[in-house]
Amino acid sequence: MPASKQRVGETRRTRGRPKLEDAAAIERKLLAVALRVFISHGYGATSMTSIVRDASISKTTLYSRFASKADLFHAIMREQIERLSVAALLRGNTQRVDLVRGLRSYANRALEISLTGDFLEVNRLIYSESHRFPELGAAAAERTQTGIAQIADFIRECAVADGIPCRDPGAIAEAFIHMMRGWYVNVMLTNEKVPQPVREAWVERAVHVLIAGRTQW
Repeated sequence: MPASKQRVGETRRTRGRPKLEDAAAIERKLLAVALRVFISHGYGATSMTSIVRDASISKTTLYSRFASKADLFHAIMREQIERLSVAALLRGNTQRVDLVRGLRSYANRALEISLTGDFLEVNRLIYSESHRFPELGAAAAERTQTGIAQIADFIRECAVADGIPCRDPGAIAEAFIHMMRGWYVNVMLTNEKVPQPVREAWVERAVHVLIAGRTQW
């Protein structure tokens, strides 16, 4: 049989851009590898070349998706936000919004996740290297602003549902996020192991303090 003829049952391979599902798989692999390399070697010591080598891909494949190391790190931060599922945590499994329950649920889950695994390692990397690499601070700020915007939307929705006006949901959401950050950074920097009941008790107090002034929002 001539080499040019296709054998029965053979699937003809097509060239060109990968299918959407293949492209998504490639991107997931790149983010996973880049995350591992950043955590292992630090942001400054990581190069795009080392990510290409560890991911076993071409530079063209990497640069066609992420123009720089900063873009790649931003994508990792966005992926973490998606994994946290802020909106789902705030709303829970019910249709009716509940401000106290939503804020409590979000804070507990966000703090729990942020003190473990790659969330913790990425935050440690940001705090240790952002003074040398401003793009790390920018990526962290983008992640924070995304969380603030989602919480502000939830507060606005609760204000309508409860008939309690809120003049500036964004400011309240920002205050809540920074309350959480203050507690989190203290725990992270001291490398303290906080038992779940202790964390939940702090969240309960923080939400109570915030809600106590709701009529003035």
